[in-house]
Amino acid sequence: MRRFITLILSSLLLGITIFLAPSASWAYPFWAQQNYENPREATGKIVCANCHLAKMTTQAEVPQSVGANSVFKAVVKIPYKAGTTEIGADGSDVPLQVGAVVMLPDGFKLAPQDRWTEQIKEETQGVFFSQYSEERDNIILVGPLPGDQNKEIVFPILSPDPSKDSNIHFGKYSIHVGGNRGRGQVYPTGEKSNNSIFTASQSGTVSSIEADENGGNIVNLENEDGQSFNETIPAGLTLLVGVGDKVDAGQALSNDPNVGGFGQIDSEVVLQSPLRIYGLLAFFASVCLAQVLLVLKKKQVEKVQAAEGI
Repeated sequence: MRRFITLILSSLLLGITIFLAPSASWAYPFWAQQNYENPREATGKIVCANCHLAKMTTQAEVPQSVGANSVFKAVVKIPYKAGTTEIGADGSDVPLQVGAVVMLPDGFKLAPQDRWTEQIKEETQGVFFSQYSEERDNIILVGPLPGDQNKEIVFPILSPDPSKDSNIHFGKYSIHVGGNRGRGQVYPTGEKSNNSIFTASQSGTVSSIEADENGGNIVNLENEDGQSFNETIPAGLTLLVGVGDKVDAGQALSNDPNVGGFGQIDSEVVLQSPLRIYGLLAFFASVCLAQVLLVLKKKQVEKVQAAEGI
């Protein structure tokens, strides 16, 4: 019942977002949560790439090793040129927004706020974190956020304690990170957004161009058989064809407005056991002691040889 109520409320929220405030719908983590149980496919691709088709750089910084039951920072960097704008859903120019997803190993999760340091609180001010689902608290989502102020997003992470969970072991773990800037080119329904290039579905000649009620354009074409067909170009796109132009199937009818994109990267972190550190220190100490003893033994042998006149 609880999950059913959550699904109903989420659907209402999505409907309000789409129909009442489309210009604010610049990122859609909700759709990924509703359509994919796991945001990472078997191929290793994070599903955000299914809608955000352009590829851009994403960087991640995590410590090489962390202790059990400790708080550490995972920093996701989403670089792009400052002041960059894109086309909103209504065709107007809007600032780029950013979002990120961090897929942690089982047992790792978002650190509770009472364990955040003052530095972490300052670095995460204005950032809202959410887990992917009730069952997957090791997958953390952020966004959409204003891009100019959030090119680096700090995730405070709590490491597990193997002494309290038999399923957790000390060793190396993989972390999968995805970072997005800007709107997607494809909606989860399969339809193109106005942040994508539009092409002709078949060859023909442009007979007329009409404005539609949503601020876009309807390009009327006629093929060689005299049959007419239409191509709808959404608001905000610039037409590359005019009346009388001949176009081939697949030819671009509009410009490509996309300035954003999605990128993912894999990283690793070692859940370090204190006993391994103590053992390493003991090994180093034993090596040093052995070297000292070898030097002393050599000196002793040299003295004996000198006394015997060898």
